[in-house]
Amino acid sequence: MFSLKENTEEALQRDDVKAIVITGSNGKFSGGFDVTAFGRKVKLEKPGFFSIDIITDTIEAGRKPLVAAINGPALGGGLEIALACHARISTSSAQLGLPELRYGILPGFGGTQRLPRLVGIPKALEMMLMSKLVNGYRAQSSGLVDALAATEELVDTARSWALDIYNCKKPWAPSLYRTDKLEPLGEARSMFNFARLLAQKQTPNLRHPLVCIDVIEEGVVSGPRVGLLKEAEALLELRQSDTCKSLVHFFFAQRGTAKVPGISDLGLVPRKVNKVAVVGGGLMGSGIATELILSKYPVILKEVDEKSLTAGIDRIKANLQSRIKKGNMTLKELGENLSLLNGVLDYESFSDMDMVIEAVSEDIPSKQQIFADLEKYCPQHCIFASNTSTTINLKLICERTNSHDRIVGVHFFSPDHVMQLLEIVRTERTSSQVIVDLLNVGKKMKKTPIVVGNCTGFAINRMIYPYTQAALMLVEHGADIYQIDQAVTKFGMPMGPFRMMDLAVKLEDNPGGETTSKGFYIYDNKGKAIPDPEVLNYIDKARSITGVTIDSEIMKLSDQDKASDLDVAAVMGMGFPAYRKSFQGAIFGEKFIRLLAGLRSLSYL
Repeated sequence: MFSLKENTEEALQRDDVKAIVITGSNGKFSGGFDVTAFGRKVKLEKPGFFSIDIITDTIEAGRKPLVAAINGPALGGGLEIALACHARISTSSAQLGLPELRYGILPGFGGTQRLPRLVGIPKALEMMLMSKLVNGYRAQSSGLVDALAATEELVDTARSWALDIYNCKKPWAPSLYRTDKLEPLGEARSMFNFARLLAQKQTPNLRHPLVCIDVIEEGVVSGPRVGLLKEAEALLELRQSDTCKSLVHFFFAQRGTAKVPGISDLGLVPRKVNKVAVVGGGLMGSGIATELILSKYPVILKEVDEKSLTAGIDRIKANLQSRIKKGNMTLKELGENLSLLNGVLDYESFSDMDMVIEAVSEDIPSKQQIFADLEKYCPQHCIFASNTSTTINLKLICERTNSHDRIVGVHFFSPDHVMQLLEIVRTERTSSQVIVDLLNVGKKMKKTPIVVGNCTGFAINRMIYPYTQAALMLVEHGADIYQIDQAVTKFGMPMGPFRMMDLAVKLEDNPGGETTSKGFYIYDNKGKAIPDPEVLNYIDKARSITGVTIDSEIMKLSDQDKASDLDVAAVMGMGFPAYRKSFQGAIFGEKFIRLLAGLRSLSYL
């Protein structure tokens, strides 16, 4: 920032400079502010020094035109610098956005004030509150950038545009003081109030989205300079919040999953995976195939008969068409994606496959036969991956092959297009090269891969099992299903344990869950979950089987019970560091800890 200030001031003072173009190096405009600085203790500095003194009073208020030439990412503070320029020229593939809310803060270099004045309040709220990125095409259509240019012509186009401003052939309008895109004040206030309602509904435990809305509104009501100062004060406060510290920790933890000791540090280079086959076109298989196609992998879908193959292909088509309805894909792109798909009933076309993903039903003999067949038809370098259940030992699937070193588990989560996590399961004989290859494939599929061992539950279900067991145990001893789900949702989880189980389980008398509109909940034709009074009959039947009686203390559990006993137990019994922020008892509370510790009917679990 200081270098930018010094160079801008120098250019402004030079008599031989008529206008200035700001651009990035190596095809990247700017990825934004250093995330490692978020959450740190902030040095005492004048509020708004960067956003007002440098960006507003030096760049935007400069006596010569400044134009931003944007290629690659222009994110966060990087985009905010571009917003302060007097025009923006972009490539069509550039990615522009203000994703600061992902880190528990808000745009702090003037983005809350300038973006609404360039794209209007609704679009600005969407981009900031959802941390939504837009490409060059959409940026131009919304007014965020003034023109598009090819990569090789970008700087020359920006230079010409800057000189046209200098020569009064194009308008010179500082973004901060534009009002033509701002809605009338009454209408604007309604938009802000509606945005608050949505934020409180979608993220009830988070304060920083509401702070961001307040700052934007302050600028619209009281003027942009007032808004800039309020933005600076809010940023200073939010940067030191627990929410910011936690989200920054997660940001780096998420990017650290690809660093696997003993594998990623061996200097291995990922091999090219050009062609992929998926065996099995059911719900998971078609979902995996869809994600591969969207990642531009040519895919062969293999099924056992024409009926199953047609059904699998239809599922893939439906997955892609749903993206058209949401505005995320054009008809032309649909055709291009479908051209990457080919359906077959045998293995004859597998001779040039780089990777095969098995996604059939959870039957060990069937999986063993598939991998034995793959070994006959696929080349020696081909990776054999199984989207296996967390209860099936990967070694059993390998038993009938001699390819143990290239067999690996890939545990996708449903719904695949929503869940970004990918568990890569290795045995002691899986080669390091295969793991490196899968980490790269996961990255290309925009997944967050974690490498786990070959054990029951892998990583996620190993945590979910006791979580759901505890919920079931509480209900059996008298707690209310829907109160538990409500408490867990209020805590911040997207859904409670019983709502989650409806996605995956079946009740005794009726195939349950959302697929049949009945489970622990009843689901209407819009998918809304409604409590089902008939579930009480199943609970009573479970109690009669196990001999459990209702505990009056559990029935009295409230959503507001404080948590402390589990923290004490963790520190004194496990050696958990007391200076770390505790979270263990945050959902269930101290009454639950005492009651759970005193329950005697644990053996049936």
